[in-house]
Amino acid sequence: MDLHVRYEGDDDPDKCTARKLARFDLAELHRSDAATPYGVVLNPHAERALSPADRDAADGETLVALDCSWESAGEAMFSLPGEHRALPYLVAANPVNFGRPMQLTTVEAFAAALHILGEPEQAEAVLAKFTWGETFLELNEEPLRRYSECDDSSAVVAVQQEYLDR
Repeated sequence: MDLHVRYEGDDDPDKCTARKLARFDLAELHRSDAATPYGVVLNPHAERALSPADRDAADGETLVALDCSWESAGEAMFSLPGEHRALPYLVAANPVNFGRPMQLTTVEAFAAALHILGEPEQAEAVLAKFTWGETFLELNEEPLRRYSECDDSSAVVAVQQEYLDR
């Protein structure tokens, strides 16, 4: 799958996972909404959860993430055209937010989406550029497997609810 990032550039460039992905030609950065291609947009404010059924959305070829600081990641920031989907409950492995639920970096969001959409090898490849990348997959092994086995968004939400109820 092609990985695209609507890049705001408002966070620490030394910690920016999107910039590192771009340096390794694993993702393409875009400075405007108009330049960002249509695809499945990873949006924590979306009404529907990402599921394997979304593989067919936007021809199943393009994943889009917004890379900005958490302080500016309000709902208004997600004005990108595309099929907006929220990632289900997962735990961050990045050094800044380790162990915090739903505080994923751009690369963690991409890896989670790729895994859910049936591309675990590509998920591993993008995470391989980060010393903590494998830890993300280890921390979330069970939920990622379960989410990837769901038929649709409602099934993903039901699995997610099991984790939230714990």
